[in-house]
Amino acid sequence: MSHLIELRSRLLRAVGTMLVVFIALFLYPGASVIYDLLAAPMLASLPEGTRMIATGVITPFMVPVKVTMMAAFVVSLPVVLYQVWAFVAPGLYRHEQRLALPLIISSSLLFLAGMAFCYFVVFKTVFSFIASFAPESITPAPDIEAYLGFVMTMFLAFGITFEVPVAVILLVRMRIVTIAQLQQSRGYVIVGAFIIAAVVTPPDVVSQFLLAVPLCILYEVGILLARGIKPRPEEIKTDGQDSTS
Repeated sequence: MSHLIELRSRLLRAVGTMLVVFIALFLYPGASVIYDLLAAPMLASLPEGTRMIATGVITPFMVPVKVTMMAAFVVSLPVVLYQVWAFVAPGLYRHEQRLALPLIISSSLLFLAGMAFCYFVVFKTVFSFIASFAPESITPAPDIEAYLGFVMTMFLAFGITFEVPVAVILLVRMRIVTIAQLQQSRGYVIVGAFIIAAVVTPPDVVSQFLLAVPLCILYEVGILLARGIKPRPEEIKTDGQDSTS
């Protein structure tokens, strides 16, 4: 019961933080302004004077609200990750607990970096590439709800992709895998990266490469970083003595 009470407490704090941030963003700068920022890459690729459309009755209200909720989650991400870590930290060794602050900061920054890469690089490239194939007899007018679903999927995919170095470091630090095993699995990772990119991204070569190539590069970066933070024998011995006592 004590674990369930602790879990409830951590969840309430995380949800409460997101709710406060959502209300603040909804009041200023406002849901419409946030959505306009999100739609800027798509609008830039459309013909001059063309706007996006809303086919649902309440879509013009609900979509900006959903975008504001997504923005609130991103802003609250460090607090959410800290609550998750605070819940699992008591069950970890002391040298594993020392990773708390670096992991929270790096995970948040990498997720935001993945979203920024998607927004500033991928969207601009993919939307321009798709617009170049549109026949002159067609005037593209994307639906805002479909655009939101596409954007959220891409943000999530690239955000998780940029977390690969953290995942690699944790696997090595907790002695689940070794660096040699990671190097031997390099070929499988490359194939898996392109398979994941083909499933997650739109069916065009450009977006698939823009997801698969960073994933492979970040995997190598994770291996390089993991070399310097492998568990030291004295730490393992000390923790083993602490747990025994």
